[in-house]
Amino acid sequence: MTRATYQDPARWSRTSQSPTRPVSPDPDARYTADDLFAAAPPVETALDEKLRRAYFWLVNRAVISPYYDVEFGLARATRFSLGDANAELVLPAEQSYSSNALLPLLTFAVGGRCLLIGGPGRGKTTLAVLMGVLAGQSPADVRRDVQQGQPQMTISDLVGMPLPRDLVNADSLDGIRIAWRRWLDAPVKIVDEYNRIPTKTQSALLTMVAEGYVESHDQMHRTTPPGGIDSWYFTANDDAGGGTFPVIQALKDRMDVTVQSLGFNSRFFDELVTRVEAGERPEDHVPAELVFSPDDRIRMRAAIRATPLPPALRREIEFFVSQFEFAQHGGRMFEYRTKDVVATSGGDVAEVIGANSGADLQVDPGAQTLGSVSPRALQTLILYAKACAWFRGQKAVSREDVRAMVPFALRGKLRPNLQHPRFDAGSDRELATDHASWLLDLFDAASAEHRRLGGDRPDATAVLLEQFGDGLDGLDALAVSQRVTAVEARIAQIAATGKLYGRDFDELVALKYLHQRYTNYLRWLEAR
Repeated sequence: MTRATYQDPARWSRTSQSPTRPVSPDPDARYTADDLFAAAPPVETALDEKLRRAYFWLVNRAVISPYYDVEFGLARATRFSLGDANAELVLPAEQSYSSNALLPLLTFAVGGRCLLIGGPGRGKTTLAVLMGVLAGQSPADVRRDVQQGQPQMTISDLVGMPLPRDLVNADSLDGIRIAWRRWLDAPVKIVDEYNRIPTKTQSALLTMVAEGYVESHDQMHRTTPPGGIDSWYFTANDDAGGGTFPVIQALKDRMDVTVQSLGFNSRFFDELVTRVEAGERPEDHVPAELVFSPDDRIRMRAAIRATPLPPALRREIEFFVSQFEFAQHGGRMFEYRTKDVVATSGGDVAEVIGANSGADLQVDPGAQTLGSVSPRALQTLILYAKACAWFRGQKAVSREDVRAMVPFALRGKLRPNLQHPRFDAGSDRELATDHASWLLDLFDAASAEHRRLGGDRPDATAVLLEQFGDGLDGLDALAVSQRVTAVEARIAQIAATGKLYGRDFDELVALKYLHQRYTNYLRWLEAR
């Protein structure tokens, strides 16, 4: 932008022209002569296009964040090596995005929970307030409803208090009415500096976030709006334990995505000066055509959830998450050889991993982590990958969409094992603090291994699982016995390799499951 552009009072109202990302027409579409003469339907911006226009208004007008770190088209990217440390600047070949704006916007679209971390004054709260305005609230109401975390915050401060007359006159708790806080019904809820809230109050907040309701004096209040979609935004100066109070793990685990708010770029100083001189706030200038109604949000989330996840990509994600649960010496019983068993019994996960002599720790992705991917985190990854694909106008989720969401959906969920040799020396030492790049590296390494092992072809276990998926009805004892033999043969084949990795652990547990189902059914047949 030029200085004149910054001074233009109409700059806030300018939105991107459509289409913001041209998409090839559907080759299966069929048109007839009647279509040429039919009356044109009223023009309505598609919801994905409207969301993209909102994104470009955010990054081009509202927030000063020229960091395009969610990259696409990397196979054809232009790369520059810079400096003595061999820093690499990548120029993606396809439209890429700033995570600082994209992830909060996708959270708005799916009704998720976003944690924004970064030093003070980096625009975290402003971004969250903008999401509230996009949901149809007035800027003043959104700002007033922001919950400011502080050490004296009580549950009553957060949710409301009983009416004094009822406290005096009621014969039981059922007769006490609660003056609920107005922010509980907002479609966008913002909690600033949530790591300054006392632990007891965090527990009440957890119930709201996880279950969608709050209780006080035996009275319950639903916090989910009538449309069933509310988005939560939390801010913190860091996610490594800093703050007045440690955040309880259950609340931390409810954060769907974690986004790093990056610093101010001094090349955009003119815009900063203009905002100071004009006394302007971006949330006061959100164009009306970018505001989403409750019905828009319901339809948008439904369209995102309906975005297909192709079978081949499902298998690749499955292979990736299978790497992390297994710990060779985690327990005696095979099913208990997991990191979670070690952690919940007070053991040192890193020490147990280091004692593993049954696998090559240098090439084992699971050895680099202290935990695994929970079902909740995996569901979040799937949902945000669908949202990313839908936002980009794709007909189905691609590997690039999944890869792009990995650093945000798994940050804080998949923690690095800093005792692993790769963090000791060389350029990989940078990954000890750059968790986003480390998670991307883990995903890329797992994908490469998946291809090396021929993951695009059905393996023996996949065939057995598909076979079982057809059901047991109609099978005779001979057919079931043959399947039991096939399961045992597959287990023997894996055992013959002499080394066990996380992917083998998941496969063996699944095979034992099949064995149990078949043998139980066989006994039932024989009993008849």
